[in-house]
Amino acid sequence: MFKGITRRWLLSTMLVTFLIVILIATGLIYATVYLFNNEVERDLGAVCAELNSVFENYETDNSTSFTTSAQEYIEDFRYKEKMEVMAINSSGRIILTSTGFSYDENEDLPDFESAKSSKEGFAFRQGTISSGESVMSLTRVIFNHNGTAIGAVRYLVSTVEVNNRVTLISAVIIAGSLLILFLIVISGSYFIRSIVTPVRELSETARKIARGDFSTKLEKHYNDEIGELCDAITDMAKDLENTEQMKNDFISRVSHELRTPLTAIKGWAETMQLSGKRKLDRRTFDKGMGVIIKESSRLTGIVEELLDFSRIQTGRMVLLNEKLDILAELDEVIYMLRDRAVNEGKHLLYDEPVEVFPPVFGDRNRLKQVFINVIDNALKYTPEGGVVAIEVKYDREANPDNIIITITDTGCGISAEDLPKVKEKFYKANQKVNGSGIGLAVADEIMLLHKGTLEIESGVGVGTTVTLTLPVLRENKHIETNIQKNT
Repeated sequence: MFKGITRRWLLSTMLVTFLIVILIATGLIYATVYLFNNEVERDLGAVCAELNSVFENYETDNSTSFTTSAQEYIEDFRYKEKMEVMAINSSGRIILTSTGFSYDENEDLPDFESAKSSKEGFAFRQGTISSGESVMSLTRVIFNHNGTAIGAVRYLVSTVEVNNRVTLISAVIIAGSLLILFLIVISGSYFIRSIVTPVRELSETARKIARGDFSTKLEKHYNDEIGELCDAITDMAKDLENTEQMKNDFISRVSHELRTPLTAIKGWAETMQLSGKRKLDRRTFDKGMGVIIKESSRLTGIVEELLDFSRIQTGRMVLLNEKLDILAELDEVIYMLRDRAVNEGKHLLYDEPVEVFPPVFGDRNRLKQVFINVIDNALKYTPEGGVVAIEVKYDREANPDNIIITITDTGCGISAEDLPKVKEKFYKANQKVNGSGIGLAVADEIMLLHKGTLEIESGVGVGTTVTLTLPVLRENKHIETNIQKNT
Protein backbone atom coordinates (compact mmCIF):
# COMPACT_ATOMS: atom_id res chain seq x y z
CA MET A 1 0.00 0.00 0.00
CA PHE A 2 2.78 2.39 0.94
CA LYS A 3 5.82 2.40 -1.26
CA GLY A 4 8.24 4.75 -2.94
CA ILE A 5 8.12 8.39 -1.81
CA THR A 6 5.13 7.77 0.48
CA ARG A 7 6.93 4.98 2.33
CA ARG A 8 10.11 7.04 2.73
CA TRP A 9 8.02 9.96 3.98
CA LEU A 10 6.27 7.76 6.56
CA LEU A 11 9.51 6.17 7.74
CA SER A 12 11.51 9.36 7.92
CA THR A 13 9.57 12.60 8.21
CA MET A 14 6.41 11.36 9.88
CA LEU A 15 8.24 9.00 12.25
CA VAL A 16 10.55 11.78 13.37
CA THR A 17 7.59 14.18 13.66
CA PHE A 18 5.65 11.69 15.79
CA LEU A 19 8.63 11.19 18.09
CA ILE A 20 9.17 14.96 18.44
CA VAL A 21 5.50 15.63 19.20
CA ILE A 22 5.40 12.74 21.72
CA LEU A 23 8.55 14.01 23.42
CA ILE A 24 7.19 17.56 23.58
CA ALA A 25 3.83 16.36 24.97
CA THR A 26 5.59 14.15 27.53
CA GLY A 27 7.82 17.03 28.55
CA LEU A 28 4.86 19.40 28.94
CA ILE A 29 2.96 16.87 31.07
CA TYR A 30 6.00 16.24 33.22
CA ALA A 31 6.55 20.01 33.60
CA THR A 32 2.90 20.48 34.59
CA VAL A 33 3.10 17.77 37.24
CA TYR A 34 6.36 19.17 38.51
CA LEU A 35 5.07 22.75 38.69
CA PHE A 36 1.88 21.84 40.53
CA ASN A 37 3.65 19.55 43.00
CA ASN A 38 6.37 22.12 43.49
CA GLU A 39 3.71 24.74 44.25
CA VAL A 40 2.19 22.48 46.96
CA GLU A 41 5.65 21.81 48.37
CA ARG A 42 6.37 25.54 48.51
CA ASP A 43 3.09 26.16 50.38
CA LEU A 44 3.91 23.38 52.86
CA GLY A 45 7.43 24.70 53.29
CA ALA A 46 6.21 28.25 53.89
CA VAL A 47 3.80 27.09 56.60
CA CYS A 48 6.45 24.84 58.12
CA ALA A 49 8.77 27.83 58.52
CA GLU A 50 6.47 29.17 61.28
CA LEU A 51 7.62 26.35 63.56
CA ASN A 52 10.95 28.09 64.00
CA SER A 53 9.26 30.76 66.14
CA VAL A 54 6.77 28.46 67.88
CA PHE A 55 9.29 25.89 69.12
CA GLU A 56 12.38 28.14 69.19
CA ASN A 57 14.88 27.35 71.99
CA TYR A 58 12.77 24.42 73.14
CA GLU A 59 14.68 23.17 76.18
CA THR A 60 12.52 20.55 77.85
CA ASP A 61 12.09 16.93 76.88
CA ASN A 62 8.78 16.67 78.70
CA SER A 63 6.18 15.17 76.38
CA THR A 64 3.39 16.96 78.25
CA SER A 65 4.99 20.30 77.61
CA PHE A 66 5.38 19.45 73.86
CA THR A 67 1.75 18.34 73.68
CA THR A 68 0.59 21.59 75.29
CA SER A 69 2.66 23.72 72.91
CA ALA A 70 1.54 21.68 69.91
CA GLN A 71 -2.12 21.97 70.96
CA GLU A 72 -1.84 25.76 71.19
CA TYR A 73 -0.20 25.87 67.75
CA ILE A 74 -2.86 23.64 66.18
CA GLU A 75 -5.73 25.58 67.75
CA ASP A 76 -4.32 28.85 66.38
CA PHE A 77 -3.37 27.36 62.94
CA ARG A 78 -4.59 29.74 60.20
CA TYR A 79 -4.70 27.35 57.27
CA LYS A 80 -7.07 24.69 58.56
CA GLU A 81 -9.25 25.02 55.45
CA LYS A 82 -6.32 24.31 53.12
CA MET A 83 -4.47 21.60 54.98
CA GLU A 84 -4.55 19.39 58.02
CA VAL A 85 -1.92 19.70 60.73
CA MET A 86 -1.19 17.07 63.35
CA ALA A 87 1.18 16.53 66.25
CA ILE A 88 3.25 13.36 66.54
CA ASN A 89 4.94 12.22 69.74
CA SER A 90 8.48 10.92 69.94
CA SER A 91 7.33 7.34 69.35
CA GLY A 92 5.67 8.25 66.03
CA ARG A 93 2.06 8.18 67.19
CA ILE A 94 -0.38 10.93 66.18
CA ILE A 95 -1.66 12.63 69.32
CA LEU A 96 -3.45 15.71 67.96
CA THR A 97 -5.06 16.77 64.66
CA SER A 98 -6.51 20.04 63.47
CA THR A 99 -9.70 18.25 62.39
CA GLY A 100 -10.36 16.87 65.84
CA PHE A 101 -11.06 13.40 64.50
CA SER A 102 -9.19 10.39 65.72
CA TYR A 103 -6.53 9.17 63.37
CA ASP A 104 -6.01 5.61 62.25
CA GLU A 105 -3.31 4.25 64.48
CA ASN A 106 -2.36 1.74 61.81
CA GLU A 107 -1.53 4.54 59.36
CA ASP A 108 2.01 4.23 58.15
CA LEU A 109 4.12 7.37 58.73
CA PRO A 110 7.30 6.83 56.69
CA ASP A 111 7.86 10.58 56.38
CA PHE A 112 8.31 10.81 60.20
CA GLU A 113 11.12 8.28 60.11
CA SER A 114 12.64 10.03 57.10
CA ALA A 115 12.50 13.40 58.87
CA LYS A 116 14.25 12.02 61.98
CA SER A 117 17.10 10.64 59.86
CA SER A 118 17.32 13.76 57.69
CA LYS A 119 19.94 16.41 58.42
CA GLU A 120 17.36 19.16 57.78
CA GLY A 121 14.89 17.56 60.18
CA PHE A 122 11.97 17.43 57.78
CA ALA A 123 10.75 15.22 54.93
CA PHE A 124 8.16 15.37 52.14
CA ARG A 125 6.01 12.46 51.09
CA GLN A 126 3.48 12.04 48.30
CA GLY A 127 1.12 9.08 48.18
CA THR A 128 -2.18 7.85 49.50
CA ILE A 129 -3.58 7.41 52.99
CA SER A 130 -5.62 4.47 54.28
CA SER A 131 -8.82 5.98 52.90
CA GLY A 132 -7.33 5.94 49.43
CA GLU A 133 -7.12 9.70 49.10
CA SER A 134 -4.08 11.13 47.32
CA VAL A 135 -2.12 13.46 49.60
CA MET A 136 1.19 15.25 50.05
CA SER A 137 2.68 15.61 53.54
CA LEU A 138 5.51 17.48 55.21
CA THR A 139 6.77 16.31 58.61
CA ARG A 140 9.01 18.53 60.73
CA VAL A 141 10.76 16.97 63.75
CA ILE A 142 11.10 19.10 66.90
CA PHE A 143 14.40 18.74 68.78
CA ASN A 144 15.28 19.99 72.27
CA HIS A 145 18.49 21.79 73.11
CA ASN A 146 20.24 18.42 73.49
CA GLY A 147 19.28 17.43 69.95
CA THR A 148 16.77 14.82 71.07
CA ALA A 149 13.58 14.40 69.02
CA ILE A 150 10.66 15.05 71.37
CA GLY A 151 7.96 15.07 68.71
CA ALA A 152 6.99 16.28 65.25
CA VAL A 153 4.46 18.40 63.44
CA ARG A 154 2.97 16.99 60.25
CA TYR A 155 1.14 18.95 57.56
CA LEU A 156 -1.17 17.03 55.22
CA VAL A 157 -2.63 18.43 51.99
CA SER A 158 -5.05 16.62 49.73
CA THR A 159 -3.73 16.53 46.13
CA VAL A 160 -6.98 15.30 44.59
CA GLU A 161 -7.82 18.72 43.19
CA VAL A 162 -4.24 19.23 42.02
CA ASN A 163 -4.24 15.81 40.36
CA ASN A 164 -7.54 16.62 38.69
CA ARG A 165 -6.10 19.85 37.33
CA VAL A 166 -2.96 18.03 36.18
CA THR A 167 -5.11 15.37 34.53
CA LEU A 168 -7.17 18.03 32.76
CA ILE A 169 -4.12 19.90 31.52
CA SER A 170 -2.49 16.62 30.46
CA ALA A 171 -5.65 15.67 28.58
CA VAL A 172 -5.56 19.05 26.82
CA ILE A 173 -1.88 18.55 25.94
CA ILE A 174 -2.55 15.04 24.62
CA ALA A 175 -5.58 16.23 22.64
CA GLY A 176 -3.56 19.12 21.23
CA SER A 177 -0.73 16.75 20.30
CA LEU A 178 -3.15 14.37 18.59
CA LEU A 179 -4.71 17.31 16.73
CA ILE A 180 -1.26 18.49 15.63
CA LEU A 181 -0.35 14.97 14.48
CA PHE A 182 -3.67 14.71 12.64
CA LEU A 183 -3.11 18.04 10.89
CA ILE A 184 0.45 17.03 10.04
CA VAL A 185 -0.77 13.73 8.58
CA ILE A 186 -3.51 15.45 6.58
CA SER A 187 -1.25 18.22 5.27
CA GLY A 188 1.60 15.78 4.68
CA SER A 189 -0.68 13.37 2.83
CA TYR A 190 -1.93 16.20 0.65
CA PHE A 191 1.64 17.33 0.01
CA ILE A 192 2.80 13.82 -0.79
CA ARG A 193 -0.15 13.31 -3.13
CA SER A 194 0.72 16.61 -4.81
CA ILE A 195 4.13 15.09 -5.56
CA VAL A 196 3.34 11.41 -6.05
CA THR A 197 0.37 11.91 -8.41
CA PRO A 198 2.27 14.15 -10.88
CA VAL A 199 5.34 11.91 -10.62
CA ARG A 200 3.22 8.87 -11.50
CA GLU A 201 1.76 10.79 -14.43
CA LEU A 202 5.28 11.79 -15.45
CA SER A 203 6.40 8.16 -15.21
CA GLU A 204 3.48 6.97 -17.31
CA THR A 205 4.06 9.73 -19.86
CA ALA A 206 7.76 8.86 -20.01
CA ARG A 207 6.87 5.21 -20.69
CA LYS A 208 4.53 6.30 -23.49
CA ILE A 209 7.24 8.51 -24.96
CA ALA A 210 9.71 5.60 -24.70
CA ARG A 211 7.23 3.49 -26.69
CA GLY A 212 7.13 6.18 -29.38
CA ASP A 213 3.86 7.88 -28.45
CA PHE A 214 5.00 11.52 -28.65
CA SER A 215 1.47 12.93 -28.90
CA THR A 216 0.62 12.17 -25.26
CA LYS A 217 -0.43 15.18 -23.21
CA LEU A 218 0.75 15.89 -19.66
CA GLU A 219 -1.51 18.01 -17.48
CA LYS A 220 0.24 20.67 -15.38
CA HIS A 221 -1.21 20.88 -11.85
CA TYR A 222 1.13 23.28 -10.05
CA ASN A 223 3.35 26.23 -10.93
CA ASP A 224 6.42 24.85 -9.15
CA GLU A 225 9.37 22.57 -9.88
CA ILE A 226 6.98 19.70 -10.69
CA GLY A 227 5.11 22.01 -13.06
CA GLU A 228 8.38 23.04 -14.69
CA LEU A 229 9.27 19.36 -15.10
CA CYS A 230 5.86 18.74 -16.70
CA ASP A 231 6.50 21.62 -19.12
CA ALA A 232 9.99 20.28 -19.87
CA ILE A 233 8.68 16.77 -20.63
CA THR A 234 5.85 18.19 -22.73
CA ASP A 235 8.35 20.30 -24.69
CA MET A 236 10.63 17.28 -24.99
CA ALA A 237 7.76 15.19 -26.36
CA LYS A 238 6.98 17.91 -28.91
CA ASP A 239 10.65 18.14 -29.90
CA LEU A 240 10.88 14.36 -30.19
CA GLU A 241 7.71 14.31 -32.24
CA ASN A 242 9.12 16.99 -34.53
CA THR A 243 12.47 15.20 -34.70
CA GLU A 244 10.72 11.91 -35.45
CA GLN A 245 8.74 13.58 -38.20
CA MET A 246 11.89 15.20 -39.59
CA LYS A 247 13.69 11.87 -39.40
CA ASN A 248 10.89 10.17 -41.31
CA ASP A 249 10.91 12.96 -43.88
CA PHE A 250 14.68 12.66 -44.04
CA ILE A 251 14.50 8.91 -44.66
CA SER A 252 11.87 9.52 -47.31
CA ARG A 253 14.00 12.22 -48.97
CA VAL A 254 17.17 10.15 -48.82
CA SER A 255 15.32 7.16 -50.23
CA HIS A 256 14.12 9.35 -53.07
CA GLU A 257 17.57 10.84 -53.56
CA LEU A 258 19.09 7.37 -53.71
CA ARG A 259 16.35 5.95 -55.89
CA THR A 260 16.73 8.64 -58.58
CA PRO A 261 20.39 7.94 -59.49
CA LEU A 262 19.93 4.20 -59.00
CA THR A 263 16.97 4.25 -61.38
CA ALA A 264 18.97 6.19 -63.98
CA ILE A 265 21.98 3.89 -63.60
CA LYS A 266 19.82 0.78 -63.80
CA GLY A 267 17.87 2.09 -66.79
CA TRP A 268 20.92 2.94 -68.87
CA ALA A 269 22.69 -0.26 -67.83
CA GLU A 270 19.69 -2.32 -69.00
CA THR A 271 19.53 -0.30 -72.24
CA MET A 272 23.19 -0.91 -72.96
CA GLN A 273 22.84 -4.59 -72.02
CA LEU A 274 19.88 -5.14 -74.37
CA SER A 275 21.77 -3.38 -77.10
CA GLY A 276 24.93 -5.44 -76.50
CA LYS A 277 24.37 -7.73 -79.49
CA ARG A 278 23.99 -4.86 -81.88
CA LYS A 279 26.44 -2.06 -82.19
CA LEU A 280 25.45 1.16 -80.39
CA ASP A 281 26.22 4.46 -82.00
CA ARG A 282 28.94 6.39 -80.25
CA ARG A 283 26.63 9.23 -79.29
CA THR A 284 24.17 6.96 -77.46
CA PHE A 285 26.98 5.06 -75.77
CA ASP A 286 28.66 8.25 -74.59
CA LYS A 287 25.37 9.64 -73.35
CA GLY A 288 24.57 6.47 -71.41
CA MET A 289 28.02 6.24 -69.87
CA GLY A 290 27.88 9.93 -69.01
CA VAL A 291 24.58 9.47 -67.17
CA ILE A 292 25.91 6.41 -65.31
CA ILE A 293 29.08 8.24 -64.28
CA LYS A 294 27.19 11.40 -63.29
CA GLU A 295 24.56 9.55 -61.27
CA SER A 296 27.21 7.30 -59.68
CA SER A 297 29.07 10.41 -58.57
CA ARG A 298 25.82 11.85 -57.25
CA LEU A 299 25.10 8.61 -55.40
CA THR A 300 28.62 8.60 -53.97
CA GLY A 301 28.13 12.18 -52.80
CA ILE A 302 24.90 11.31 -50.99
CA VAL A 303 26.49 8.30 -49.29
CA GLU A 304 29.54 10.36 -48.28
CA GLU A 305 27.27 13.06 -46.88
CA LEU A 306 25.42 10.45 -44.83
CA LEU A 307 28.70 8.96 -43.60
CA ASP A 308 29.97 12.40 -42.62
CA PHE A 309 26.76 13.08 -40.74
CA SER A 310 27.13 9.75 -38.92
CA ARG A 311 30.76 10.55 -38.01
CA ILE A 312 29.76 13.93 -36.64
CA GLN A 313 26.90 12.46 -34.61
CA THR A 314 29.19 9.84 -33.06
CA GLY A 315 32.16 12.18 -32.60
CA ARG A 316 34.37 10.28 -35.06
CA MET A 317 34.96 13.12 -37.52
CA VAL A 318 38.74 13.50 -38.04
CA LEU A 319 40.33 16.61 -39.54
CA LEU A 320 43.61 16.37 -41.43
CA ASN A 321 44.72 19.91 -40.66
CA GLU A 322 47.48 21.70 -42.49
CA LYS A 323 48.52 25.20 -43.42
CA LEU A 324 46.63 26.20 -46.56
CA ASP A 325 45.59 29.10 -48.79
CA ILE A 326 41.84 29.48 -48.36
CA LEU A 327 41.49 31.59 -51.52
CA ALA A 328 42.97 28.80 -53.64
CA GLU A 329 40.56 26.24 -52.19
CA LEU A 330 37.56 28.53 -52.69
CA ASP A 331 38.65 29.39 -56.25
CA GLU A 332 38.86 25.68 -57.11
CA VAL A 333 35.30 25.08 -55.87
CA ILE A 334 33.94 28.08 -57.78
CA TYR A 335 35.69 26.93 -60.95
CA MET A 336 34.11 23.48 -60.50
CA LEU A 337 30.57 24.93 -60.09
CA ARG A 338 30.78 27.71 -62.68
CA ASP A 339 29.79 25.45 -65.60
CA ARG A 340 26.76 24.23 -63.67
CA ALA A 341 25.66 27.82 -63.05
CA VAL A 342 26.01 28.63 -66.76
CA ASN A 343 24.07 25.52 -67.77
CA GLU A 344 21.25 26.46 -65.37
CA GLY A 345 21.15 30.05 -66.61
CA LYS A 346 22.36 31.54 -63.32
CA HIS A 347 25.12 34.07 -62.64
CA LEU A 348 27.93 33.01 -60.32
CA LEU A 349 29.88 36.17 -59.45
CA TYR A 350 33.24 36.14 -57.74
CA ASP A 351 36.15 38.59 -57.87
CA GLU A 352 39.27 37.12 -56.34
CA PRO A 353 40.97 39.64 -54.02
CA VAL A 354 44.29 41.01 -55.26
CA GLU A 355 45.86 41.31 -51.81
CA VAL A 356 47.57 38.40 -50.13
CA PHE A 357 45.55 36.77 -47.33
CA PRO A 358 47.14 35.03 -44.34
CA PRO A 359 46.94 31.22 -44.30
CA VAL A 360 44.46 29.20 -42.28
CA PHE A 361 44.96 25.93 -40.44
CA GLY A 362 42.43 23.35 -41.51
CA ASP A 363 41.38 20.33 -43.55
CA ARG A 364 41.29 21.38 -47.21
CA ASN A 365 38.83 18.64 -48.24
CA ARG A 366 36.41 19.41 -45.43
CA LEU A 367 36.53 23.15 -46.11
CA LYS A 368 35.90 22.46 -49.79
CA GLN A 369 32.93 20.36 -48.69
CA VAL A 370 31.57 23.36 -46.78
CA PHE A 371 32.02 25.67 -49.79
CA ILE A 372 30.38 23.13 -52.11
CA ASN A 373 27.41 22.59 -49.77
CA VAL A 374 26.77 26.31 -49.27
CA ILE A 375 27.24 27.37 -52.91
CA ASP A 376 25.27 24.30 -54.13
CA ASN A 377 22.39 25.34 -51.87
CA ALA A 378 22.58 28.91 -53.19
CA LEU A 379 22.42 27.71 -56.80
CA LYS A 380 19.71 25.18 -55.99
CA TYR A 381 17.34 27.79 -54.52
CA THR A 382 18.16 30.57 -56.99
CA PRO A 383 15.83 30.75 -60.01
CA GLU A 384 17.01 30.99 -63.60
CA GLY A 385 18.50 34.41 -64.25
CA GLY A 386 19.29 34.86 -60.55
CA VAL A 387 22.65 35.78 -59.04
CA VAL A 388 24.91 34.03 -56.55
CA ALA A 389 27.65 36.40 -55.37
CA ILE A 390 30.72 35.35 -53.38
CA GLU A 391 32.95 37.77 -51.52
CA VAL A 392 36.03 37.28 -49.33
CA LYS A 393 37.17 39.91 -46.83
CA TYR A 394 40.09 40.29 -44.47
CA ASP A 395 40.55 43.49 -42.47
CA ARG A 396 44.01 43.59 -40.89
CA GLU A 397 43.05 46.48 -38.62
CA ALA A 398 39.39 45.95 -37.64
CA ASN A 399 39.37 42.12 -37.56
CA PRO A 400 42.88 40.71 -37.98
CA ASP A 401 42.01 37.27 -36.56
CA ASN A 402 39.37 36.12 -39.06
CA ILE A 403 38.76 35.70 -42.76
CA ILE A 404 35.11 36.26 -43.70
CA ILE A 405 33.48 34.63 -46.73
CA THR A 406 29.93 35.62 -47.72
CA ILE A 407 27.74 33.76 -50.24
CA THR A 408 24.63 35.74 -51.21
CA ASP A 409 21.86 34.54 -53.52
CA THR A 410 18.67 36.04 -54.93
CA GLY A 411 16.60 32.93 -54.31
CA CYS A 412 13.29 32.34 -52.62
CA GLY A 413 14.70 32.98 -49.14
CA ILE A 414 13.86 31.36 -45.80
CA SER A 415 10.97 32.31 -43.53
CA ALA A 416 11.59 33.68 -40.04
CA GLU A 417 9.98 30.55 -38.62
CA ASP A 418 12.29 28.16 -40.48
CA LEU A 419 15.50 30.21 -40.22
CA PRO A 420 16.53 29.10 -36.67
CA LYS A 421 16.06 25.43 -37.64
CA VAL A 422 17.82 25.19 -41.01
CA LYS A 423 21.07 24.00 -39.42
CA GLU A 424 19.34 21.29 -37.40
CA LYS A 425 19.68 17.65 -38.39
CA PHE A 426 16.95 16.28 -40.69
CA TYR A 427 15.36 19.76 -41.10
CA LYS A 428 14.48 20.94 -44.59
CA ALA A 429 12.63 24.24 -45.04
CA ASN A 430 11.68 23.78 -48.71
CA GLN A 431 10.37 20.30 -49.48
CA LYS A 432 10.03 21.07 -53.21
CA VAL A 433 13.78 21.18 -53.84
CA ASN A 434 15.86 18.01 -54.01
CA GLY A 435 18.31 17.36 -51.20
CA SER A 436 18.76 15.30 -48.03
CA GLY A 437 18.46 18.23 -45.63
CA ILE A 438 21.70 17.51 -43.76
CA GLY A 439 24.14 19.49 -45.92
CA LEU A 440 24.01 22.64 -43.79
CA ALA A 441 24.12 20.61 -40.57
CA VAL A 442 27.32 18.91 -41.75
CA ALA A 443 28.80 22.22 -42.95
CA ASP A 444 28.02 23.90 -39.64
CA GLU A 445 29.69 21.08 -37.67
CA ILE A 446 32.79 21.23 -39.89
CA MET A 447 33.04 24.99 -39.30
CA LEU A 448 32.75 24.46 -35.54
CA LEU A 449 35.55 21.88 -35.71
CA HIS A 450 37.70 24.57 -37.38
CA LYS A 451 36.85 27.04 -34.57
CA GLY A 452 34.83 29.02 -37.09
CA THR A 453 31.18 29.89 -37.56
CA LEU A 454 28.43 29.55 -40.15
CA GLU A 455 25.71 32.19 -39.90
CA ILE A 456 22.62 32.58 -42.06
CA GLU A 457 20.55 35.71 -42.77
CA SER A 458 17.48 35.44 -44.95
CA GLY A 459 13.99 36.63 -45.70
CA VAL A 460 11.20 35.32 -47.89
CA GLY A 461 11.55 36.76 -51.40
CA VAL A 462 14.81 38.63 -50.69
CA GLY A 463 17.33 35.80 -50.87
CA THR A 464 19.82 34.36 -48.40
CA THR A 465 23.28 35.35 -47.17
CA VAL A 466 25.58 32.77 -45.60
CA THR A 467 28.60 34.11 -43.71
CA LEU A 468 31.56 31.81 -43.07
CA THR A 469 34.15 32.99 -40.54
CA LEU A 470 37.51 31.20 -40.31
CA PRO A 471 40.35 32.03 -37.90
CA VAL A 472 43.70 32.82 -39.52
CA LEU A 473 46.82 30.90 -38.64
CA ARG A 474 49.25 32.73 -36.38
CA GLU A 475 52.76 31.72 -37.34
CA ASN A 476 54.01 32.01 -33.76
CA LYS A 477 51.25 29.69 -32.50
CA HIS A 478 52.56 26.27 -31.47
CA ILE A 479 50.85 23.45 -33.38
CA GLU A 480 51.19 20.16 -31.60
CA THR A 481 49.88 17.95 -34.41
CA ASN A 482 48.64 18.11 -37.97
CA ILE A 483 45.83 15.73 -37.18
CA GLN A 484 43.06 17.19 -35.02
CA LYS A 485 40.26 15.04 -33.70
CA ASN A 486 36.76 16.11 -32.78
CA THR A 487 37.02 16.43 -29.00
